[in-house]
Parts: sequence; C-alpha cells; structure tokens
Amino acid sequence: MELTPQQVGFLADLRHRGFEVVAFPMYENYVGIRKGNCGALLAPAGKNAFALYGEPSYLIDGHLSARIIQSDGHWFVRKKDKVPATPERTAELESFAAELVNVLLPVA
Repeated sequence: MELTPQQVGFLADLRHRGFEVVAFPMYENYVGIRKGNCGALLAPAGKNAFALYGEPSYLIDGHLSARIIQSDGHWFVRKKDKVPATPERTAELESFAAELVNVLLPVA
C-alpha cells in the first residue's frame, strides 16, 4: 500500500500517542492500529486522512475478534478461541475506540 507523506505523518502522530502500527493477516489493504489489547483497521481516505474500517476489536492472541452474545454470556471470539467480554475488557475496548475516533475526527 502506498501512503502519502500526510498519511505517514498521521501514523507517526498515532505512534506518539501510544498506538502501534501493525499488520493484521488477511487485511493487507488496511493499516492495522493497536494499543494495549485492542486493535482496529484504518483505510486510506483521500490524500490526507484515514477512516476507520469496521469496528475496533479486542485482540485474541494478537488477532482481531468479533463481539458476540450467546446464551452463556457476552464473548470476544476469533475462530475457535473466545474470551469473556468482562467489564474490564469492554471498558478497555470502549476507551480505545473513543481515543481512536477522537484522533480521526478533524477539528473544526
């Protein structure tokens, strides 16, 4: 993926804010972002920006997961692995998502 100098600068700013730029297998057309136990995919949006692709996710063994509800509770699931969506994990994901969206939104 080719990035503009502005997009590279934006990713550098994310790193200064504690985010890590990573690659997630099967998503090579997107830029992976990680902080703590959470991750997200960013899609280039024009020459100067990125947009969130999908939803931020809790990471299971370093991979993106899906949040599901089953009869036995709320879970983060990836393939055959699942971890409970505890209040602590959910709070971490919500905090990550809010911080990332705040960085992505332009200031008017």
